[in-house]
Amino acid sequence: MMSRRSFLKLTGLTALAGVGLSSYALAIEPRFRLEVTRYRLTPPGWPAGRRPVRIAAIADPHICDPWMPISRLEEIVAVTNGLQPDVIVLLGDFIGSMSRFGTSAVPIADWARVLGRLEAPLGVRSILGNHDWWTDVDGIRAALVDNGIPVMENTVELIPATDSSAFWLAGLGDQLARQVGHSRFVGVDDLPGTLAQVTDDRPVVLLAHEPDIFTQVPARVSLTLSGHTHGGQVNLPFLGRPVVPSAYGDRFAYGHIVEEGRHLLVSGGLGCSKMPIRFRVPPEIVLVELGGDAVAS
Repeated sequence: MMSRRSFLKLTGLTALAGVGLSSYALAIEPRFRLEVTRYRLTPPGWPAGRRPVRIAAIADPHICDPWMPISRLEEIVAVTNGLQPDVIVLLGDFIGSMSRFGTSAVPIADWARVLGRLEAPLGVRSILGNHDWWTDVDGIRAALVDNGIPVMENTVELIPATDSSAFWLAGLGDQLARQVGHSRFVGVDDLPGTLAQVTDDRPVVLLAHEPDIFTQVPARVSLTLSGHTHGGQVNLPFLGRPVVPSAYGDRFAYGHIVEEGRHLLVSGGLGCSKMPIRFRVPPEIVLVELGGDAVAS
């Protein structure tokens, strides 16, 4: 039987641990941790045995003070450039969304100028996310373009990778772009129209901010890259992810998902939405190496 003294000690340690974990989730993980998550694969339709193509993906920075200030964004840009990817893709949700927690906006021109320092031999491309549409879609689009970052929206581009490894990059319009009711949204996405612009059998990499579209993505697409979910932001031991902004729950919450031979990579993202907390879902830059000697999946 536990003594009163032991019980009080255990209670005190539990409370202290709770405070410590809360402080970590609020102040440390979202603001100061940064990981590079690496994937190596040869998805169906991708030429094997040739020079691999390295794609760095940045998702959901949700730029705002103090959680994602310019200094933090500069760090992310420096780390991404240091990975020496062939191409860099930005998966949307540049704008912060936590004003009720005392955050302040960072001018669009300021953060777009920092993102303009991203460097890759095959260029930098972007799509927009739902928060970009809900805030200042025209201003964000113009600022990215002004800093040398094309915005893809239901468009495709042939990326001229070397060693016969050229591939199509397809950028999908956002699926939650416009609010039409209290909790109803309509998108500006056109998946069939986008893929109809692909004119040959070279592989396709699809950029789609929200991963829910993956249920409709055909096998013709070698890889889909998404963000939006933030990996739930919180991943509790034994309990999992309490909240995932997806109609499919945990199905597309995070990581490398393979269904019927089709491949999806969902980034945990960089910033926060709703609440400035992350727990066991640290901010990440995704680096995926396609082809080469990576094992086919």
